[in-house]
Amino acid sequence: MKELAGRLAALDPDAGAALHVIAYFDRLVEGRAGLEALVRGAAVLSGCPARLVDEERGVRIRVGADGVRLARGASPEPRWMSAPLEPDGAPAVWLELAGPPGGVHAMVLERSAAAARVVLDRTRGRAPVQRPGDDPASVEVLLDASAPEHARRQAAGRLGLRDTASARAVAPAGAPPVVEPVPAPGAGSSAVRGPSAAGERRAGVGPAVPVLALPVSWAAARVALRFTAEGDERGPGPRTVYADDLGTLVLLADAVDAGAEPVPDVRALERAVATAPWAALTLHTVAFAPSLRAAAVELTLHHSTLQDRLAQAEQWLGWPVQDPYGRLRLQLALMARRLHRAAGR
Repeated sequence: MKELAGRLAALDPDAGAALHVIAYFDRLVEGRAGLEALVRGAAVLSGCPARLVDEERGVRIRVGADGVRLARGASPEPRWMSAPLEPDGAPAVWLELAGPPGGVHAMVLERSAAAARVVLDRTRGRAPVQRPGDDPASVEVLLDASAPEHARRQAAGRLGLRDTASARAVAPAGAPPVVEPVPAPGAGSSAVRGPSAAGERRAGVGPAVPVLALPVSWAAARVALRFTAEGDERGPGPRTVYADDLGTLVLLADAVDAGAEPVPDVRALERAVATAPWAALTLHTVAFAPSLRAAAVELTLHHSTLQDRLAQAEQWLGWPVQDPYGRLRLQLALMARRLHRAAGR
């Protein structure tokens, strides 16, 4: 998309800018960004303060052109550029700029309003809350690092976490975020590593933190989700990854851009997997088992059969996988493959 926007901008600057706006808000929606992030995007892209006002849902957010949240200020002026959330609805997204919207400003209004509608439908458009923990809007506020502390404190109260010492955020694949209370030591602390509310979905689990620090846990959970795998023969690995277990591996997540071309080791690994259906599971097991003999037992293979497979795999990969350096290289390649594959899930 970036390359297409660049080419289009060379031919038609307005069209290239519009495509950039579309891609920007699509990324926010895919990343389950909150309402303030959407308004911030509208303000920065349009170069003027922007606001979202939905009186029915009690939403009033105003952000300056520099991306900093502002006080509510006076009521929106009718002469400002605006867009409704629904066809024929009242104006809800405003750019504090006079005149009819055109060009990039029109696209910013259209895409930010559509994105805000998605977020509001997801968080405030559901059936009435039956239990405090069923309030997705409060969960989003509690996990939003840009939300004021008093707003997060109120959200914690609505979720029944007011008296909870610590909690963790869970990022399930393709589902809304989850907040889980963490039992105090001696009060069933084994539940900290028990089944999460993500159920059968792949999930990244953030560290246990004080309730008001949950945005930190949420950020870590989203990174951990990128390290998860499908857990099948072609995508072996854990379906649940705890951020606490990653350590310096988070540096790999920072280094691997999911949209970039994979490094040569990952491309070699993909070729090996495409060549033999057993390659992915065999290489993963060898990389992380305590020994080759343990790997053979886990794969239910005779030791000599495993040796034959590894000899083939080493030819496809281009490096040995049984010495310490080669094994580490294989582990990193497998991790990088997961990070790249995460972009397509």
